[in-house]
Amino acid sequence: MIAVIRGAGTLALCALSIAAPLRAQRSRNFTVTSPDGATTLTLDAGARVTYAVTHNGRSLLTNSPISLSLGSTVLGRGSTVRESSQRVVRDSMRPVAPTKNAVLRDRYNELRVRFREGFALELRAYDNGVAYRWVLELPDSIVTVRSEEATFSVAGSATAIAGMDSSFMTHQEAVYKRVAIDTLRRGRRSLLPLLVALDGGPKIAITESSLEDYAGMYLVAGDTAGALVGMFPPVALEEVARNDRDVVVTKSADYIAKVAGRRALPWRIVMIADEDRQLLENSLAYLLAPASRLTDVAWIKPGKVSWDWWNANNVRGVPFKSGVNNDTYKYYIDFAARYGLSYIVLDEGWYKLGDLLSPVPAIDVPALVKYGQARNVGVILWTTWHTLEDQMVPALDLFQRWGVKGIKVDFMQRDDQRVVNYYWRVAREAASRHLLVDFHGAHKPAGLQRAWPNVLTFEGVHGLENDKWTNDVTPAHDVTIPFTRMLAGPMDFTPGAMRNAQPNQFRAIFDHPMSMGTRAHQLGMYVVYESPLQMLADDPSEYLREAETMEFLAAVPSVWDETHALAAEVGGYVLIARRRGSEWFVGGMTNGTGRTLTLDLSFLGKGDFTMDSWSDGINADRNASDYRKDTRTVTGADRVTVTMAPGGGYVARIRPR
Repeated sequence: MIAVIRGAGTLALCALSIAAPLRAQRSRNFTVTSPDGATTLTLDAGARVTYAVTHNGRSLLTNSPISLSLGSTVLGRGSTVRESSQRVVRDSMRPVAPTKNAVLRDRYNELRVRFREGFALELRAYDNGVAYRWVLELPDSIVTVRSEEATFSVAGSATAIAGMDSSFMTHQEAVYKRVAIDTLRRGRRSLLPLLVALDGGPKIAITESSLEDYAGMYLVAGDTAGALVGMFPPVALEEVARNDRDVVVTKSADYIAKVAGRRALPWRIVMIADEDRQLLENSLAYLLAPASRLTDVAWIKPGKVSWDWWNANNVRGVPFKSGVNNDTYKYYIDFAARYGLSYIVLDEGWYKLGDLLSPVPAIDVPALVKYGQARNVGVILWTTWHTLEDQMVPALDLFQRWGVKGIKVDFMQRDDQRVVNYYWRVAREAASRHLLVDFHGAHKPAGLQRAWPNVLTFEGVHGLENDKWTNDVTPAHDVTIPFTRMLAGPMDFTPGAMRNAQPNQFRAIFDHPMSMGTRAHQLGMYVVYESPLQMLADDPSEYLREAETMEFLAAVPSVWDETHALAAEVGGYVLIARRRGSEWFVGGMTNGTGRTLTLDLSFLGKGDFTMDSWSDGINADRNASDYRKDTRTVTGADRVTVTMAPGGGYVARIRPR
């Protein structure tokens, strides 16, 4: 057995006793167990390669076949084991833009089984999940992957909490619903992550990481009860651009990827949580991503952003005509500077659609950049993906000359191999010019943000923008996505609505949008939702009327040093505490049911602290904008009662005295 012990910075690691070297096993059965001994991943390398997972003695996944079809060759069918080895890893890492912890522990036991047919399977067991991937060791320089069989055969009775779609051309912005696994048939497929609740047992979440030069995975119901199987978009052979954003595949191949003959394929991940709150602390998707390809990361600055599109530039009380013009964006910059926000976004309208090199007459980007630089506020420019693809080098060169800080790339709507490669190209080209990236109209995160840490966030979520035209961004939805979509990585939900309504008062109004749920519910998103670029979606005029709300929004960070999920129920409620430096922030959110929770402050440790809290007002059940701000002295021994109205929330900022 091989032991790998590394560290992050000066972090000390405990010693580990090592077992004798593992001999090559003649048996077809191989196992690897998590460091805490609770979870076992078993590989059966018989005529058909299958795997199974048990946790605390209970079967979670059973007899799940996996294979890889390369033309007429099927790896994993009739394959012969050559050798096997195991290693123990007790490592740690420091993310450039930490969404949970400044130091992530990477503790796992790994099994590697090599086969005579020129491939290996790597399997890892963590305390909070398992993962496997294919490693190709073929002599051919390029091979064609016809299909991949990825099966997750759920043991026993279970239900899925799934975001469903029926097309491979998708923004991946589904509303998650609790359904029978068998529902995922007849064109209905689940986006990743997919959450499965086993009756009387833990929850498991299925996703992927290290998605590079390959097709993204979806899940559908298999032929046997409880089975979920992977589905992948085929390679696009022909496509038609309907406009500057919608590029439709008109002819597809009968294969999902052409890849190098010597490479590892994406990780297939199964997260495991005995308690719902444990899902909120799971970092497996990041830990299993490729290591950073940047050495100089000092220029990468997470932060909060004043965003224009959601609020339709509806500023008021100003001496100029509001809209897509320099006067309006100078107003956004002044607001951002006043409250210490790092950036503003110029969204759709700043350039002549189809030509990133031609700003509209009312916009002078260099002048806005200069105005922002004098106030320590950077400018991020929106672009459609297809126009950027056509003009990538000249456009990014121009943005660099202008002094722009980042780009927001929109409307990819696909994750076939070609478009997945596009994400990686944008990340690389942007990094070479010190530009941050925010992907919208995007697939879920799948490791790109670790390999290229200038990619700070992704949409791929049914977020606040949908309040402009639908009524399905409900408080229940808001407390479901932290346990589903957010498990994959950063989530640009774009919170911050200052016009708040209970469901019976809510109306979808495109140019004057509101949110469903209370003001404190919106504030809670800034602690609960993870996004190193965190938007303030409403217009500055609304925020300037809300001095107490802005006390919190100006102070809350967008990256974190430490996270403690305190209490949670999927679709019900969340209560979480996060630390940045010496300050703690607490965020709470609930669904349409009002509830009272106890906030245990023992995470504070010793000393006295000042706690400012923003909670639902006594009339928040009728007037969702009603909230109250309180200040008190607390210690780690205190227990605070948190009362949330229907659709309500709670936030607190806690500082050493």
